[in-house]
Amino acid sequence: MTLDLSLTLAARHLELHLSLGPTETLAIMGPNGAGKSTILQVLAGLVKPDAGHATLGDRLLFRMGHHGRWLPPHERGIGLLAQQPLLFPHLTVVDNVAFGPRSTGASKAAANASAHEWLREVAAEDFAARKPAELSGGQAQRVALARALATDPELLLLDEPMAALDVNSAPFLRSLLKRVLATRRAIIVTHDILDALMLADRVIVIEDGRIVEDGPTATVLTHPRSAFAASLAGLNVLSGTLNAESVITSDGVTVTGRPAGDWGPAQGEMAGLAAFPPSSVSVFLTPPQGSPRNAFPVRVEALEPQGGHIRVRAGLLAADVSPAAIAELGIVPGSEVFFVVKAAEVLLYPAG
Repeated sequence: MTLDLSLTLAARHLELHLSLGPTETLAIMGPNGAGKSTILQVLAGLVKPDAGHATLGDRLLFRMGHHGRWLPPHERGIGLLAQQPLLFPHLTVVDNVAFGPRSTGASKAAANASAHEWLREVAAEDFAARKPAELSGGQAQRVALARALATDPELLLLDEPMAALDVNSAPFLRSLLKRVLATRRAIIVTHDILDALMLADRVIVIEDGRIVEDGPTATVLTHPRSAFAASLAGLNVLSGTLNAESVITSDGVTVTGRPAGDWGPAQGEMAGLAAFPPSSVSVFLTPPQGSPRNAFPVRVEALEPQGGHIRVRAGLLAADVSPAAIAELGIVPGSEVFFVVKAAEVLLYPAG
């Protein structure tokens, strides 16, 4: 069962076509105002486009025109998790989650059973009797996720789900989503490269209302073809075979780091990614002392002034260095240097 969407919305200068496989998670990225959230609103049945159609398996969600059809939101088989939890303030947590199944015709007993099941799944059953005002931001978003999943949607839409969370809550929810989305079809709108790296099989980049890039997550982020993706690609991302403490690239380079999320050695080897910011990379003219775990011999390809620092590019890697250090080391395009990064600065992710 696949999703197929084609839409035109002149007010937002949107015109695009996309499809999504049965268990595929797609990340939509792009500048503010590009129309990312509008796409989710159209799919959810909250905004009508000027033209187009959408099908989810054999279900027609909408077809615009004189003899068109517009399926109401509650009949679409779609769950939506927004930036804000939007829980009903007068209902308890368990009643908020049970609201979804009840609205689709489930009995009260069945809806409550489903609610408790999903609250356990998102580690939120301990506060089932609380009201939303008694929850932290991270707790409320977990409840909202349980509510979105309690109807067993055929498609889950996530609109910047980590945007309102603090630095402690976001990693937990990201790991939770990684597990939940493994067997589901989902679309996530995000500005966070870590969301794309950890959750998405595929990324599309939207600029000026059109898709300018579409491909596997690692490919889009390591070999960007659009201005926006290029700005994201400041993060060093290397793909290869992931084990408990490193990623080994196809050409045999070992990148040692620490796991991001809740995967572990028991899962064995798998495809994975190593990610670290250019600001964490030190540059040496000779092999560094002390046998650091991540020391990569590279040839400098370009020097790019970026605010108060210089970005040193070498193949797939980049380092941010002060102008004074560039001058002191005498680095120019063609220089052979060593990029060094501490293992603690490298995050390791299962791919897609």
